[in-house]
Amino acid sequence: MKTDSSACYTGIAIALHWLLAIAIVGSFLVGLYMSDLPLSPQRLKLFNWHKWAGMTIMAMSALRLLWRLAHRPPADLPMPDWQRRTAHLTHQLLYLLFFAVPLVGWAYTSAAGFPVVLFGVLPLPDFVPVDKALAEVLKAWHKGLAYAMALLVLAHVAAALKHHFIDRDTLLSRMWPSHA
Repeated sequence: MKTDSSACYTGIAIALHWLLAIAIVGSFLVGLYMSDLPLSPQRLKLFNWHKWAGMTIMAMSALRLLWRLAHRPPADLPMPDWQRRTAHLTHQLLYLLFFAVPLVGWAYTSAAGFPVVLFGVLPLPDFVPVDKALAEVLKAWHKGLAYAMALLVLAHVAAALKHHFIDRDTLLSRMWPSHA
């Protein structure tokens, strides 16, 4: 399936899409793994990495959103109206979660009394006071929102694969790097 380059996303949009995809999946998997580890230097290292990844994901999401607002995406492919509405809603929810998950995680770590020190050198401000009860609520919210994002990512991937293998249209190839 060859696609017209004008029907593809820009190289920057494609790069941000795939970098965020890798970062989000990696951060989610590390989050799953580290949460069951006993207190150890390894667990502390992974928690710090997870916090750095969250802040990086949030910054990259802001760049991606700004790029998206300044550069119109390719026109929608022909598809039933319910699929188009579902795709747009899914994208909107994903963008919301790109910010909500790291922000709630940051609030959680602040409430728990553990600062975020980006890459071990740049301390970020706590934006909620230390409060153990609030930390427990925020921890549950962070986990729930992360699982919601994982489910939406799986739905997004399933829809892209459905378009590629069943509908045999160019939807997936428009976001593939070789077409930038």
